[in-house]
Amino acid sequence: MRRFGIVLFALAAYLAGFVTLLYLIVWLFPFPWMPTTIDRGLLPPARSIGGVLWDLGLIALFGIQHSLMVRPRIKTAIERFIPSPALRAVYTLASSITLAALLALWRPLPQPIWDFPSGWGYWIFTLLYGFGWTVAFLATFQIDHFELFGLRQAWRHLRGEPEPHPAFVERGFYRFVRHPIQAGTLLGIWATPRMSVGHLIFALAFTVYVLIGLRYEERDLTRTLGEEYARYRTRVGMLLPKIRK
Repeated sequence: MRRFGIVLFALAAYLAGFVTLLYLIVWLFPFPWMPTTIDRGLLPPARSIGGVLWDLGLIALFGIQHSLMVRPRIKTAIERFIPSPALRAVYTLASSITLAALLALWRPLPQPIWDFPSGWGYWIFTLLYGFGWTVAFLATFQIDHFELFGLRQAWRHLRGEPEPHPAFVERGFYRFVRHPIQAGTLLGIWATPRMSVGHLIFALAFTVYVLIGLRYEERDLTRTLGEEYARYRTRVGMLLPKIRK
Protein backbone atom coordinates (compact mmCIF):
# COMPACT_ATOMS: atom_id res chain seq x y z
CA MET A 1 0.00 0.00 0.00
CA ARG A 2 2.85 2.38 0.76
CA ARG A 3 4.36 1.80 -2.67
CA PHE A 4 1.00 2.25 -4.38
CA GLY A 5 0.48 5.47 -2.41
CA ILE A 6 3.77 6.83 -3.74
CA VAL A 7 2.61 6.10 -7.30
CA LEU A 8 -0.69 7.94 -6.68
CA PHE A 9 1.17 10.87 -5.17
CA ALA A 10 3.60 11.00 -8.11
CA LEU A 11 0.69 10.96 -10.55
CA ALA A 12 -1.06 13.81 -8.71
CA ALA A 13 2.19 15.81 -8.66
CA TYR A 14 2.70 15.18 -12.38
CA LEU A 15 -0.81 16.40 -13.23
CA ALA A 16 -0.35 19.50 -11.07
CA GLY A 17 2.96 20.26 -12.75
CA PHE A 18 1.55 19.67 -16.23
CA VAL A 19 -1.44 21.97 -15.67
CA THR A 20 0.61 24.83 -14.22
CA LEU A 21 3.23 24.58 -16.99
CA LEU A 22 0.53 24.59 -19.65
CA TYR A 23 -1.10 27.62 -18.04
CA LEU A 24 2.26 29.41 -17.94
CA ILE A 25 2.73 28.84 -21.68
CA VAL A 26 -0.64 30.36 -22.64
CA TRP A 27 -0.38 33.00 -19.86
CA LEU A 28 2.69 34.47 -21.56
CA PHE A 29 0.94 34.96 -24.91
CA PRO A 30 -1.66 37.70 -25.54
CA PHE A 31 -4.59 35.33 -26.09
CA PRO A 32 -7.78 37.39 -25.75
CA TRP A 33 -9.78 34.41 -24.41
CA MET A 34 -7.49 33.80 -21.42
CA PRO A 35 -8.97 34.86 -18.03
CA THR A 36 -5.54 36.13 -16.96
CA THR A 37 -2.30 36.82 -18.82
CA ILE A 38 1.00 38.42 -17.95
CA ASP A 39 -0.62 41.75 -18.88
CA ARG A 40 -4.04 41.11 -17.29
CA GLY A 41 -3.98 39.63 -13.82
CA LEU A 42 -6.06 38.99 -10.74
CA LEU A 43 -4.27 41.77 -8.86
CA PRO A 44 -4.25 45.43 -9.95
CA PRO A 45 -1.37 46.62 -12.14
CA ALA A 46 1.87 47.66 -10.48
CA ARG A 47 2.12 51.46 -10.29
CA SER A 48 5.37 51.88 -8.36
CA ILE A 49 8.74 50.31 -7.75
CA GLY A 50 7.08 48.32 -4.98
CA GLY A 51 4.98 46.48 -7.56
CA VAL A 52 8.06 45.67 -9.63
CA LEU A 53 9.85 44.34 -6.54
CA TRP A 54 6.76 42.26 -5.74
CA ASP A 55 6.94 40.60 -9.17
CA LEU A 56 10.69 40.05 -8.88
CA GLY A 57 10.10 38.47 -5.49
CA LEU A 58 7.65 36.00 -7.03
CA ILE A 59 10.21 35.03 -9.66
CA ALA A 60 12.87 34.71 -6.95
CA LEU A 61 10.57 32.48 -4.89
CA PHE A 62 10.13 30.13 -7.84
CA GLY A 63 13.81 30.24 -8.74
CA ILE A 64 15.09 29.59 -5.22
CA GLN A 65 12.75 26.64 -4.70
CA HIS A 66 13.46 25.27 -8.18
CA SER A 67 17.22 25.46 -7.71
CA LEU A 68 17.76 24.64 -4.05
CA MET A 69 15.71 21.43 -4.03
CA VAL A 70 18.01 19.82 -6.61
CA ARG A 71 21.22 20.64 -4.74
CA PRO A 72 22.79 17.44 -3.37
CA ARG A 73 22.92 18.64 0.25
CA ILE A 74 19.28 19.76 0.22
CA LYS A 75 18.18 16.50 -1.40
CA THR A 76 20.03 14.51 1.26
CA ALA A 77 18.32 16.51 4.00
CA ILE A 78 14.86 16.06 2.45
CA GLU A 79 15.39 12.30 2.11
CA ARG A 80 15.39 12.05 5.92
CA PHE A 81 11.66 12.80 5.86
CA ILE A 82 10.53 11.71 2.38
CA PRO A 83 11.05 8.31 0.69
CA SER A 84 13.66 8.54 -2.05
CA PRO A 85 11.29 7.28 -4.83
CA ALA A 86 8.92 10.18 -4.05
CA LEU A 87 11.60 12.86 -3.96
CA ARG A 88 11.29 13.95 -7.59
CA ALA A 89 7.49 14.01 -7.33
CA VAL A 90 7.75 16.25 -4.25
CA TYR A 91 10.04 18.55 -6.26
CA THR A 92 7.52 18.62 -9.11
CA LEU A 93 4.65 19.44 -6.74
CA ALA A 94 6.62 22.17 -4.94
CA SER A 95 7.55 23.71 -8.30
CA SER A 96 3.93 23.70 -9.43
CA ILE A 97 2.87 25.43 -6.18
CA THR A 98 5.44 28.23 -6.48
CA LEU A 99 4.65 28.63 -10.18
CA ALA A 100 0.91 28.78 -9.46
CA ALA A 101 1.60 31.48 -6.87
CA LEU A 102 3.52 33.49 -9.46
CA LEU A 103 0.71 33.18 -12.00
CA ALA A 104 -1.99 34.13 -9.49
CA LEU A 105 -0.20 36.96 -7.67
CA TRP A 106 1.60 38.61 -10.58
CA ARG A 107 0.99 42.35 -10.83
CA PRO A 108 0.93 43.37 -14.52
CA LEU A 109 2.83 46.26 -16.06
CA PRO A 110 0.92 46.34 -19.38
CA GLN A 111 2.63 49.35 -20.98
CA PRO A 112 3.70 48.11 -24.46
CA ILE A 113 7.29 48.13 -25.69
CA TRP A 114 6.31 46.60 -29.03
CA ASP A 115 2.93 45.41 -30.21
CA PHE A 116 2.04 43.52 -33.40
CA PRO A 117 -1.71 42.78 -33.18
CA SER A 118 -1.69 41.41 -36.75
CA GLY A 119 0.39 41.15 -39.89
CA TRP A 120 3.87 39.71 -40.48
CA GLY A 121 5.23 40.75 -37.08
CA TYR A 122 2.45 38.89 -35.29
CA TRP A 123 3.01 35.68 -37.24
CA ILE A 124 6.81 35.72 -36.96
CA PHE A 125 6.68 36.06 -33.19
CA THR A 126 3.86 33.51 -32.95
CA LEU A 127 5.81 30.93 -34.96
CA LEU A 128 8.93 31.46 -32.83
CA TYR A 129 6.81 31.15 -29.68
CA GLY A 130 5.31 27.88 -30.88
CA PHE A 131 8.68 26.55 -32.05
CA GLY A 132 10.36 27.32 -28.73
CA TRP A 133 7.77 25.59 -26.57
CA THR A 134 7.60 22.63 -28.97
CA VAL A 135 11.37 22.15 -28.70
CA ALA A 136 11.21 22.34 -24.90
CA PHE A 137 8.38 19.78 -24.76
CA LEU A 138 9.91 17.30 -27.20
CA ALA A 139 13.30 17.56 -25.51
CA THR A 140 11.82 16.17 -22.28
CA PHE A 141 11.04 12.92 -24.15
CA GLN A 142 14.52 12.76 -25.66
CA ILE A 143 15.91 12.16 -22.18
CA ASP A 144 13.04 10.66 -20.11
CA HIS A 145 9.90 12.76 -19.70
CA PHE A 146 8.43 10.62 -16.93
CA GLU A 147 11.74 10.37 -15.07
CA LEU A 148 12.06 14.15 -15.20
CA PHE A 149 8.71 14.64 -13.44
CA GLY A 150 8.99 11.78 -10.94
CA LEU A 151 6.63 9.15 -12.33
CA ARG A 152 9.30 6.67 -13.43
CA GLN A 153 10.91 6.54 -9.98
CA ALA A 154 7.58 5.75 -8.30
CA TRP A 155 6.78 3.06 -10.86
CA ARG A 156 10.16 1.36 -10.39
CA HIS A 157 9.62 1.44 -6.63
CA LEU A 158 6.20 -0.17 -7.03
CA ARG A 159 7.73 -3.00 -9.09
CA GLY A 160 10.72 -3.39 -6.79
CA GLU A 161 13.22 -2.42 -9.48
CA PRO A 162 16.54 -0.78 -8.50
CA GLU A 163 17.39 2.77 -9.54
CA PRO A 164 19.66 2.77 -12.62
CA HIS A 165 23.00 4.52 -12.66
CA PRO A 166 23.03 7.98 -14.34
CA ALA A 167 23.70 7.57 -18.06
CA PHE A 168 24.92 10.05 -20.64
CA VAL A 169 22.37 10.72 -23.41
CA GLU A 170 23.04 12.47 -26.72
CA ARG A 171 20.10 12.25 -29.08
CA GLY A 172 17.71 14.55 -30.89
CA PHE A 173 18.09 18.20 -29.92
CA TYR A 174 20.85 17.21 -27.48
CA ARG A 175 23.13 16.67 -30.45
CA PHE A 176 23.01 20.42 -31.15
CA VAL A 177 22.61 22.10 -27.73
CA ARG A 178 23.31 20.76 -24.25
CA HIS A 179 20.13 22.21 -22.73
CA PRO A 180 17.34 22.27 -25.33
CA ILE A 181 14.60 22.41 -22.67
CA GLN A 182 15.95 25.69 -21.32
CA ALA A 183 16.77 26.99 -24.82
CA GLY A 184 13.23 26.33 -26.05
CA THR A 185 11.74 27.80 -22.88
CA LEU A 186 13.72 31.03 -23.25
CA LEU A 187 12.68 31.35 -26.89
CA GLY A 188 9.04 30.80 -25.89
CA ILE A 189 9.31 33.45 -23.18
CA TRP A 190 10.93 36.12 -25.37
CA ALA A 191 8.98 35.50 -28.60
CA THR A 192 5.77 37.45 -28.12
CA PRO A 193 3.94 39.76 -30.54
CA ARG A 194 3.19 42.05 -27.59
CA MET A 195 6.13 42.83 -25.32
CA SER A 196 5.03 44.83 -22.31
CA VAL A 197 7.14 46.27 -19.51
CA GLY A 198 6.02 43.47 -17.21
CA HIS A 199 6.77 40.80 -19.81
CA LEU A 200 10.24 42.27 -20.36
CA ILE A 201 10.94 42.21 -16.61
CA PHE A 202 9.76 38.59 -16.46
CA ALA A 203 11.88 37.57 -19.48
CA LEU A 204 15.03 39.30 -18.20
CA ALA A 205 14.69 37.93 -14.67
CA PHE A 206 13.93 34.41 -15.88
CA THR A 207 16.89 34.50 -18.29
CA VAL A 208 19.23 35.47 -15.45
CA TYR A 209 17.80 32.66 -13.32
CA VAL A 210 18.28 30.08 -16.11
CA LEU A 211 21.89 31.13 -16.74
CA ILE A 212 22.73 30.95 -13.03
CA GLY A 213 20.96 27.60 -12.67
CA LEU A 214 22.76 26.13 -15.68
CA ARG A 215 26.10 27.03 -14.19
CA TYR A 216 25.40 24.79 -11.19
CA GLU A 217 23.73 22.11 -13.29
CA GLU A 218 26.76 21.90 -15.59
CA ARG A 219 28.99 21.45 -12.57
CA ASP A 220 26.78 18.66 -11.20
CA LEU A 221 26.59 16.91 -14.57
CA THR A 222 30.36 17.01 -14.99
CA ARG A 223 30.81 15.55 -11.51
CA THR A 224 28.21 12.81 -12.14
CA LEU A 225 28.98 11.84 -15.74
CA GLY A 226 32.70 12.56 -15.72
CA GLU A 227 34.99 12.89 -18.71
CA GLU A 228 32.30 11.93 -21.22
CA TYR A 229 30.25 15.00 -20.35
CA ALA A 230 33.37 17.19 -20.26
CA ARG A 231 34.11 16.20 -23.88
CA TYR A 232 30.46 16.80 -24.76
CA ARG A 233 30.76 20.37 -23.44
CA THR A 234 33.64 21.08 -25.82
CA ARG A 235 31.66 19.84 -28.84
CA VAL A 236 28.13 21.15 -28.22
CA GLY A 237 26.93 24.62 -27.29
CA MET A 238 25.01 25.24 -24.08
CA LEU A 239 21.94 27.08 -25.45
CA LEU A 240 22.93 27.77 -29.07
CA PRO A 241 24.48 25.37 -31.59
CA LYS A 242 28.21 25.71 -32.12
CA ILE A 243 29.42 26.57 -35.61
CA ARG A 244 31.64 23.69 -36.67
CA LYS A 245 34.24 23.65 -39.42
